[in-house]
Parts: sequence; structure tokens; C-alpha cells
Amino acid sequence: MTDPIQSADPTHPATSDDAESGGVKNRVYGRRKGRPLHKRKTGLLDTLLPTLSIPTPQRGDRLDPPGLFAVPVTDVWLEVGFGGGHHLARVAADNPSVGVIGAEPFINGVASLLALVEDAGLESRVRVLADDARPLIDALPDASIGRAFVLFADPWPKTRHHSRRFIGPENLARLSRVLKDGAELRVASDDMGLVRWSLEHLMKHPDFTWTARVPSDWRVRPADWPATRYEEKAIEAGRKPVFLRFLRNPR
Repeated sequence: MTDPIQSADPTHPATSDDAESGGVKNRVYGRRKGRPLHKRKTGLLDTLLPTLSIPTPQRGDRLDPPGLFAVPVTDVWLEVGFGGGHHLARVAADNPSVGVIGAEPFINGVASLLALVEDAGLESRVRVLADDARPLIDALPDASIGRAFVLFADPWPKTRHHSRRFIGPENLARLSRVLKDGAELRVASDDMGLVRWSLEHLMKHPDFTWTARVPSDWRVRPADWPATRYEEKAIEAGRKPVFLRFLRNPR
């Protein structure tokens, strides 16, 4: 198969802090806050977020994914690092029988998602962890998630920061455990260094199979895959995103 690799070098500013789960520190990299929020979004953090929020699970906690939602759902999907929430909100709107959980430590992104959720009336089927995704994933039951998304994650381009990339052996083991047999893991990036990295780790993992058969399978975003705001900005800047779809192999 043709290698989907081209050069790219986006810059993503970041800082770091710690999140604790049951006494174990999970390093959280990236900004927690950005520009001051408008009045509406600040208000939503006080009013709507408590309704949709999942408290950061502690070690040993166990969640019941369908039970998190206010209405019955036929499946539960997970987005790791939802940014401004445009993809998550569209996915929830397009799949009215599915409950969607999103994890995002950047509070401005959380506020943006809350506004989208309120505008679209999605409050009953969206739940939010305003924190690192790893304690959440660890609290999910085995084979409980029907689809997972890791879209346009920070590529951490410097070699000394590669261990900060979300796609890697430790987190793939987490995702493999919670994904149902046949569940889809969707990964996208416009940074070709991160694309290579993600392909290397995913193709090495025995629990995942790449669905691509022809170059258009990774060059063209599928029709049921909503665009993210970051993807649109990348295309405007002349960077070409890559879209990877992996299936969780049967146990």
C-alpha cells in the first residue's frame, strides 16, 4: 500500500500540569485556559456543565456508560480531546440513538461545546469530562464503547516530547480494553510525523486492523465523519489531513 506520508510542521503552544486519579498523577499537557470567555459561555460553565459533567473518576471507580445519559441510548461513543466540540456536537446530532462522552481539559473548548450542545438541544445525550481522558477510560467497563475518536491531537513534534502523544502502547491498551469487538477507532492529523507515529503503533498492536485499501481511504474524510474546526484551518493553511480508521479485532 502507498505510504500516506507528506511533510508538515504545525506548531501547537502548550504548557503542562498534573491531574490526580486515586493518588496516581497523570501528566496533563496543554493549556487549561485560553482567552477570557464571553458572558454566555462563562454562564454555561456554571449552569449547564454541572448537568453534563462526569466527575474525574478515582482509582477503582467504575462507570455505567448508558446510565450516564438522561435518555436510553443504543450505543456509547467517546471522543478524546474534543477541542472546540464541533465534531462531537455534530456526531451527537447525526446519531440520535447514541450517547457521546467527550474528555477535554481545555476549559475554553469545554465552554464552546456547551454552547453547541445547548443550541442543538443535545443535553440528554452528551456528557463531558473537563479533564484528562485517561482516568475516564480506566473507569469504563470492558467492551463498552462502540466508537472512539482521537482527532487532530497535539503532535508534540520535538523528539523529547514524543512520549506525550496520546496514541501509544499504554493508551492503545486502554482503548482496546473498552472498545467493543468490531468498534471503530478514528484518528486524524495534519502532522505527518504524528501520522507515521500513529500508524506504527496501531499497526503493531494485535487488537487493531487498519481498514484502508486504497489511498482515498486515508486521504478523503468519509461522509459520516464531520469536519473539525482545526481540520478546516489546516486545509486553509495548505496542510493535508490524513484520516485513519481502525477496527477493534474480535476477542
